[in-house]
Amino acid sequence: MARYTGAQCRLCRREGAKLYLKGDRCYTGKCAIDRRSYGPGMHGQSRKKVSEYGVQLREKQKTRRIYGVLEKQFSNYFERAERQSGVTGENLLRLLERRLDNVIYRLGLASSRTEARQLVRHGHYTVNGRRVSIPSFLVRVGDVITVHEGSKESPRIKELLERAADKTPPAWLEYSAGQATGTVVALPARDQIDAPVQEHLIVELYSR
Repeated sequence: MARYTGAQCRLCRREGAKLYLKGDRCYTGKCAIDRRSYGPGMHGQSRKKVSEYGVQLREKQKTRRIYGVLEKQFSNYFERAERQSGVTGENLLRLLERRLDNVIYRLGLASSRTEARQLVRHGHYTVNGRRVSIPSFLVRVGDVITVHEGSKESPRIKELLERAADKTPPAWLEYSAGQATGTVVALPARDQIDAPVQEHLIVELYSR
């Protein structure tokens, strides 16, 4: 499957915002966008007027990069959001938030969505007792996400479990540190999604 293998910090600089793609590094002085807030490349510091289309495109690209999805995947999510009742932009973000790799990240069981995606692919988590290795798996209300029993002895998993115990997940998720279990108690509302996204710009882009 195709995936981006370049420098993660370059993506943050391109979008002009912290996308928290590298976990703990993003909270330190080593964060690339804190050190060089301009775009990457030889023309990164040049000033240029951005068209309305350019603003909409950048918002879509930023959202794609936050959640780590490819262009075709993102397009499919948008088409699905359009078919659902309600506000299309909010439906889109709700679908992206329901991805298993994002839920793992929101529960504090990974330092970034990139790490969560890798851990899911390696089969470290179960949903309702069944091992799931598909990062794009969409959770539903009532689903229970648990660290696989065979993974609890992994040093990295142990470290993540200790950290998750000190974190508070968003209100649509519940986490039990004692059982290393997360539960989807509701679908995420817009005010519970802290991604720095203006979803109406994405809707306008696809409506062209």
